[in-house]
Amino acid sequence: MLDRLADDTARPRPTLPMAVVIPTRRVDAAVCTHAARVDAVLRPAELVLVQPHDAEPPLACTPAPAHWRVLGAPRGRGTQCNAGARATTAPLLLFLHDDTLLPESAARGLRAAFADAHLGMACFRLRFDHRHPLLALYGWWTRFDTRWTTFGDQAYVLRRTLFDAVGGFPDWPLFEDVELARRVRRHGRPLGRIRKLPASVTTSATRYVRGGVLRQQMRNLWAMLRFFAGASPWRLAAAYERASTRQQQPTRTSPPPTERGDGPDQTLSQVQDSL
Repeated sequence: MLDRLADDTARPRPTLPMAVVIPTRRVDAAVCTHAARVDAVLRPAELVLVQPHDAEPPLACTPAPAHWRVLGAPRGRGTQCNAGARATTAPLLLFLHDDTLLPESAARGLRAAFADAHLGMACFRLRFDHRHPLLALYGWWTRFDTRWTTFGDQAYVLRRTLFDAVGGFPDWPLFEDVELARRVRRHGRPLGRIRKLPASVTTSATRYVRGGVLRQQMRNLWAMLRFFAGASPWRLAAAYERASTRQQQPTRTSPPPTERGDGPDQTLSQVQDSL
């Protein structure tokens, strides 16, 4: 994939005035490959990978096109997304999780959608990379924009003017994506609406497979109910951390934590990936 990207950089790039921001725990070979796929599908003007300041040094994506950048930021998905947005200038911003794949038709769909000057934000529908009736049902509901069915793993796309007007993502440990969508809806028309695109992104179902599909969905629902009832994201993150610690108590035969595993320095990333 990276070799193919190197060949493609010699060709004139179609103009898609968009900056892609990919927050990640650490830029490694898998993230570089993911970025190359995104670049091949969208051909954006800018692509930024943002990892936490305290992560291990990033792997150099080779070859890295001139429009790619790797940045460090304080840990937290929303904080990292904000840092990536500030480092770019394109009029459209796409925020993509590092375990979410765009559809092949993404560029065409985005061009068509944002030809409407009154559209401020859009995102894709969702499907999972694991077949399960409950996941399929949940994915079907994501064609509707509600506070229960619009989340960051659907690849938020916003006009920069709107993103700046609503203050970007909050620097929260959880539900920063829910809050951004809520801010956009409160912004008012014409830009304050969220359009669901007809195509679907494909995201990892690992957290559901690992924790049990129904159990994980109930945990997500309970956390969201508490959030909408007024619980602070910090309190919810702390509660989730305590629950995760109880479930992941190491035994004498357990392997040591790894950078992408269950070490305490990964707590915030794990909490965000599990909700």
